[in-house]
Amino acid sequence: MTGFLERLRAGETLVGDGAWGTMLMARGLRPGESPEALNLSDPTMLAEIAQLYLEVGADLITTNTFGASALNLRTHGLEDQIDTVNRAAVEAVALAVGGRGYISGSVGPSSRLLTPYGDTEPEEVMDSFVRQVGPLFEAGVDVICIETMIDLREAALAISAVRSVSREIPIIATMTFNPTPRGFFTAMGETVERAAAGLEEAGADVVGSNCGNGIDRMVEIAREFKSHSSLPVIIQSNAGLPEQRNGELFFPETPDFMASRVDELVDLGVAVIGGCCGTGPEHIREFRAAVDRRLADGQPTGCR
Repeated sequence: MTGFLERLRAGETLVGDGAWGTMLMARGLRPGESPEALNLSDPTMLAEIAQLYLEVGADLITTNTFGASALNLRTHGLEDQIDTVNRAAVEAVALAVGGRGYISGSVGPSSRLLTPYGDTEPEEVMDSFVRQVGPLFEAGVDVICIETMIDLREAALAISAVRSVSREIPIIATMTFNPTPRGFFTAMGETVERAAAGLEEAGADVVGSNCGNGIDRMVEIAREFKSHSSLPVIIQSNAGLPEQRNGELFFPETPDFMASRVDELVDLGVAVIGGCCGTGPEHIREFRAAVDRRLADGQPTGCR
């Protein structure tokens, strides 16, 4: 396959996959359980989910390693199996993908607050990420995706951890923003403008946002990223904000509704369009179809 960054720089629009947590919960994962424990107990399930996303046209398939840093795994008594947990996730996806898509190694927040706001030193967080990224890289991921960050300092530490392992592997870095009367901010007060500049300075190759918002607000966030960064931009929207219906979590945005906004993202020059919480293969199928229609109509896609 042509390299991931080469395709983005050539102006191609790639389609990411959708939520993994949503898919795992639909298959029996209970609240409070470690999704990453399934990498050891049921890798076949992971391969099946990866296959579903690949079949509907996703170009990037994510590993089930969002919470597989050392600090997160410590909470579930799995820290001593960090190598195995991360490698098994990559191997499960690789089994399904078979070279037909890019394997994106997911790295989520450490779930700790850095000093002085919390009690965790930067060196401990950095070490936690290094211990995760090493096995992901060695197992053969094509991209590292640092995602759902709210603290720019922590995101920069994660990027540094990746660069300590490899100088070449592409890095995606995304942050999660909340709408306010003064604009979009992360929970730690980072604006889109500061995030775009800070992530690029730290060494990210692709920047953007995931989670926290439905597709309409993500279009606004995409517009801000494009105005503040020359890097390729990735957007992975929730299927709206979750609601409780009959005692169950429900995400209101349908595949058709979300796909109807894909043209706007393409027009803005968003390079990777995928889904986050509440999205599934049916959403990604519609995203793929929307991007392909643009190509069939001879309309430009990709970053500008």
